[in-house]
Amino acid sequence: MDRFTAIIVDDERLARKELRSMLAEHEIIDVVGDAETVTQAAELVHAKKPDVLFLDIQLPGETGFDLLEKITHACQIIFVTAFDAYAIRAFEVNALDYLLKPINPARLAQAIERLMIPDSASAAPARALEYEDRLFIEVDERSRFLKVSDIIVISAMGDYSQIFSSDGQKSLVLKPLKDWEERLPAKHFTRIHRSTIINVDYVERVENWFNRSYRIHIRQLAEPLVMSRRYAARFKTTFG
Repeated sequence: MDRFTAIIVDDERLARKELRSMLAEHEIIDVVGDAETVTQAAELVHAKKPDVLFLDIQLPGETGFDLLEKITHACQIIFVTAFDAYAIRAFEVNALDYLLKPINPARLAQAIERLMIPDSASAAPARALEYEDRLFIEVDERSRFLKVSDIIVISAMGDYSQIFSSDGQKSLVLKPLKDWEERLPAKHFTRIHRSTIINVDYVERVENWFNRSYRIHIRQLAEPLVMSRRYAARFKTTFG
């Protein structure tokens, strides 16, 4: 991509003006609008469909995270804020970068360089997920929030994972099952097969099956899942 369209979201007029001026020094960035509230920003994103949002976190009566819940257009997120307390959560919604005010020009240039690196957001630092965390995932060129506790089953599909959630939706995400296993809270999620992870909170019953395997009946799934013998011993030790 030769140029990236951008929207600036900040409740301070001078801050928007300053950032716009700084971005003018970068030919690959084309600022197509700015907004000071979540409502204005949501309307602007819907109309302009930008490639990147330069997003403040503290907005009048709401936060930048509230904006992400209102939009479905998939774009890169670069947070620009005076507060560093939100950094971990910012990366949990797959933010490309997190800039602290006052903005350092060299640091801004670094963030813009990351725009040109494919899947650079996925390289952001990852921490263990908590059950009440929310993930900002891209599905079929649309984005949505998904609460970890709403995940029922995750199935491997090559380099992708298919997530079945409590709202009945199936989401295909570019993330291998191994990554989910490493980050999901172990007291709620367990692997029952080399290609399947389940949320034990949705298990209705477990029944013996042939060759020392089990069938797992899960709420909202029409058919039971099979737990292979390899994972049965670990399951009984953890949840028995």
